Order: sequence, then C-alpha cells, then structure tokens
Amino acid sequence: MNHKNIRVRFAPSPTGPLHIGGVRTALYNYLFAKHHGGKMILRIEDTDQTRFVPGAQQYIIDSFNWCGIKFDEGVNQGGPFGPYIQSERKDIYAGYSDQLIQSGHAYYAFDTPEELAGIRSTFEAEKRTFIYNAEIRKNLRNSLTMSPEACLSLIQDGTPYVVRFAMPENRVVVMNDLIRGRVEVNTQVLDDKVLFKSDGMPTYHLANIVDDHLMEISHVIRGEEWLPSLPLHVLLYEAFGWEAPEFAHLPLLLKPEGNGKLSKRDGDRLGFPVFPLQWTDPVSKEMSRGYREDGYFPEAFINMLALMGWNAGTEQELFSMEELISLFSIERVGKSGAKFDPAKAAWFNHQYLIKKDDAELAALFMPLIVKQGLIVELPFVTKVVGLVKERVNFVSELWDQSSFFFQTPDQFDEQAVKKRWKKDSFEQMTELKNKLATIDDFSAGNLEETTKVWIEEKQYGMGAVMNAFRLLIVGALKGPHLFDIIALIGQEETLNRMERGLHELGKVE
Repeated sequence: MNHKNIRVRFAPSPTGPLHIGGVRTALYNYLFAKHHGGKMILRIEDTDQTRFVPGAQQYIIDSFNWCGIKFDEGVNQGGPFGPYIQSERKDIYAGYSDQLIQSGHAYYAFDTPEELAGIRSTFEAEKRTFIYNAEIRKNLRNSLTMSPEACLSLIQDGTPYVVRFAMPENRVVVMNDLIRGRVEVNTQVLDDKVLFKSDGMPTYHLANIVDDHLMEISHVIRGEEWLPSLPLHVLLYEAFGWEAPEFAHLPLLLKPEGNGKLSKRDGDRLGFPVFPLQWTDPVSKEMSRGYREDGYFPEAFINMLALMGWNAGTEQELFSMEELISLFSIERVGKSGAKFDPAKAAWFNHQYLIKKDDAELAALFMPLIVKQGLIVELPFVTKVVGLVKERVNFVSELWDQSSFFFQTPDQFDEQAVKKRWKKDSFEQMTELKNKLATIDDFSAGNLEETTKVWIEEKQYGMGAVMNAFRLLIVGALKGPHLFDIIALIGQEETLNRMERGLHELGKVE
C-alpha cells in the first residue's frame, strides 16, 4: 500500500437518518485512517436538493458524536480544504465540466425527457436493452452532432441541457479494488452518465471526483453499491489527468433472514433498530428506533459493527476502539455480505454492561427507580446492580430483575405457590423466622451457614425450605442468591416480609 498522506472521507447525503450500514462505512474509514496515522474527513453531499431533508445533517453529526467516530476535518471542524458541504462549493464544478467538454471527454446534450422516453419505449418494444452510449449519441441532439454555433445558440436561448460524459467506445477498463482485486469492465455496457445539469448543479459523479481530488483523498472506502460507478470514476480521473485514489468497496449488511440488504422494514418487523439514534421524519412524523434510545452502549454498538464484514483472524470478539484501530486492515475485510444478527447485537451489549463498574450502572439505573416513585440511596442501588447485572442485556431490564430489592412484593406468583408452598411450609417458615430474629450478624455468609445447620438439625429438605423462603421474600421463584438478597434488605425487612407472607399464604390443609 502506498503510504503517501492517508486521507479518507465519509460523504453522506442529508436525505434522512443514517443507516447503520453507513455508520459501518464511516467506522472502517476511521479505523483505516487512524491505523495509518491519517486524516478522516466528513463531507456532506447535498447536490440533489430535491431529496434534502431538514435535520438530517445534524442527525449525522449527532450520530458520530454518540458512537465516538471523530473527524479531523469537515462540516463541524472546518479545515484547509473547505467548505465541506457540496452546495457551498457549487461555483467550482462548472469549470471542471467545461474542462471535460474542451478536452472532448464530455458533451452538451439537449434531449428532452420526452424524446428519451420515446427512444426507450422503441427499444423495449423490440426487446432491446437501452443504453445511452456512443451508438445512441450519434443520432441525438448534442454538441457532438451539431455545429459549435448551433450548440452555442441553443445554450444562449436558455434551452435546457445536461453535460454527459463521452464514454469511450469498446474499451476494457481495468481497475483494482483493495477488497475484490482486479475488476474489468467493457465500456460497451456503460452509459454516458450526466455530469452537470443546466440548473448549475453537478451530479454526484462529477462533484464526488472533483472534491476527492481537491481534498487530496488517498483512499475511497465505500459500500459495494458504488461498484457499478467505479469504471466511470476511474475514467473521469484519467480524463482530468489526475492520479486516482485507491478504491475499496465494502460488502453489504444483509437482513437477518432471507436475502437482500438490511432495511428499516426488517428492523420494524423483527424488533430492532437500523439507525444509530431515534429519528422522527419531519414530514410524516413517523418515528424510527435508535440504538442509543434502545439502551445500547456506544462501545458495544461499534464493536458489533466492526465485526460485520471484518475480522481480526482470531477468536477474540470484544475490542475497544483502540484495539480495533491497531488491528484493522482492509485485507481482512470480506467480499461477501454480512448477515445482521439482532441476538448477537444484544449479546455485545450484555458483555459491555457486565464489564461496567457497578456504581456507573447504578447511576444509569437510578432514573428508572425514581420513575417508580422511590427514593433510594446510590450505595444500596450499586450493591443491587452487582447482584443482578449478569441477568440483563440492557439497563432498562434491571428493574424487572431487581424490583423486589426496593419494594415488598404485594403479590405471590400463583404457579409458584401451587408448586412450592406445601403442607409443612407454614410451620417451617415460622420456625425459620423466629431463628432469623435472634441473629446478630446478618451477613450473607453467616445467614447461609446458620440456616444450613438448622435445616440439617431438623432434617428438612433443603429445596423445599429454600423455595418456600424465596417465595416469602421475592414473591416468585426468581432473583439472585437468596442470602445475598436478605443481607441487603436487612433483618427488619426480611422478618416483615416473612410475617406478611405467612399471613397471606397461610396453612395448606
């Protein structure tokens, strides 16, 4: 790999929320740049003003801020190659369009949409494929088939036109892709793409090439949906006499089941987000879920995305951003699409959750406890979190797993009562309650030891006693180690719960 100044860019269009496939593209650019000590640029490509969506640009910036992908230059940071928004650069593209016309690599085309539709329907009637190529352009109204005077007169009269690239005839374009290797395409199957419109705006193809050249982009790392445009882009570099960057086309993110690209519909149907942050459409007001709002940690989200298309070649699955940067290489990006697995995404979040400090998790859990109308001390919540965090994937699930630490159960699980509250339960639990009332050292270890000795002395069944005991304390057969629970809620609350449960469940005849 040529180690000239490494400069990469992520160049989204502000046409809506950023799909996680886009975030992954940005992530791979970021990892590549940082691995090689290079620069990462954020450029907004808004040449198609008809598809511009208010709020989308800010959403893109907010998404990257949340997940920790930092840009060296761009819309927010500025930099020596600005402006970084294409619509603010529009004055520069016309000159490059003219340059291509002068050198014979492009031409003015005056075809109306109606004329083109007519030709297309003729082709369809004859079961032929219509490609706007060298053969077609010879018979249409353009600067190649008319005199310079006639052409100038049409432009001066305000006749709508576009500038099209003059695709060379019958030439094999040989390209190299860092992921796919050698790619060859014959220009016969390519059309004369529009580069510039009479409204003074370039199309994506021209603006993209000019900007990448002017911003000294060394590597273009983008999704494989751009692979069909690669021959045109390579030929444009050649037409300008510029050195082309190196190209890498990333595999698609695929839906969890069946074939095809991962879409918002898959997420809605299967219950997972496909956008980093929640998004509300400014027109329809339809709300789409986000990873942040669904309770994912940004580090887990990034870790998951990194492994969808790239692997380190080892068994390791958990990587910090620093580790990803040091290990990343384009050579280890796969060619085939990566299937998205919602269960695996939740697994990653679980791994990051259990590695977090209990106090940090407790602070995140606090608002959910307050929502229940409770006032609890942080040290107590921290201890609770330590006992239950292994059982959840998200902070939002902590309440379900721990509510009984904060509230005396007001009902008892009917199935559990039927199964576990036996004839001798009332008597045994009354004995145990009296026993626990006399204990001074109410630590989990001492409670467990004392209870076990008592069970053995009485020759009671361990399982029968412990299940009945758990029912009285928790109201159900769930939760962490029972002696950890009672040590934490304390002697008075334990005895109160036993008293209340004995009263509620009574004797079984």
